[in-house]
Amino acid sequence: MKKLLLILMAFTMAYSVNAQVETPQPSPFTKIEQKVGLTDVTLEYSRPNMRDRTIFGDLVPYDKLWRTGANANTKITFSDDVVINGTTLKAGEYAIFAKPGKTSWEVIFYSDASNWGTPRNWDDTKVAVKTTAKVYEMPMKIETFTIGFDDLSNSSAVIGMIWENVYVGVKFEVPTDEAVVASIKKAMNGPGANDYFSAAVYYLQEGKDIAKAKKWIDKAVDMTKDKPRFWYLRQQSLIHAKAGDKAGAVKAAKASLAGAEKAGNADYVKMNKESLAEWGAM
Repeated sequence: MKKLLLILMAFTMAYSVNAQVETPQPSPFTKIEQKVGLTDVTLEYSRPNMRDRTIFGDLVPYDKLWRTGANANTKITFSDDVVINGTTLKAGEYAIFAKPGKTSWEVIFYSDASNWGTPRNWDDTKVAVKTTAKVYEMPMKIETFTIGFDDLSNSSAVIGMIWENVYVGVKFEVPTDEAVVASIKKAMNGPGANDYFSAAVYYLQEGKDIAKAKKWIDKAVDMTKDKPRFWYLRQQSLIHAKAGDKAGAVKAAKASLAGAEKAGNADYVKMNKESLAEWGAM
């Protein structure tokens, strides 16, 4: 009996020594993965709270280097080269540092992202891009430091940083147009209906050569005429309208409407009816 008690006590003591108390982190870690055009962007950072403190000019001094977050470096990774304020930032991983000011921040993309906090020995050769971002005063206070991707488009996005009542944004541009045009040229060597359709819609959305878009969408519709696709016809109507061919736009919209009604697609029925009414055909 004594031997059994000794064994149980040994197990209890071993568990007590190895057990660890888990509590929430005061500055929780966050990871965001965002597609901008065709470029993959990943952001990793920790998010401190205000906790009734004055942030900028106090906890975060003006004109002093700040890690833009808490704990380990805030890291951003680009799968392609991007452009920030006219300067190319090569694909790869970077730390984001800032020197906050009252009216603007100096934002720095640093090629060494392995630090905990700011680098002990700053190396100017590791500054990949340095830019200035305007400070916008918010009408309310934000408790938790937040970085996100704002104003998303096919060709750019803004790295938006907000805390206390301050917002700053750094715009970066991605090489979507070059990549899409290259893929279009490649696909045109032996394109299918989907290739013509995608190329035409892209040209329409980006305000590129509408004559080319019209030629491609007509080809896509012709290649699928045995089994008409109402979504192809919808885009054909919009492209013809953009190209100034109202009769062609109306004809395509009516065909798209008929196909959408047959398929029971209420969204396309509504869009086609609205366009036909706009063009005076209903």
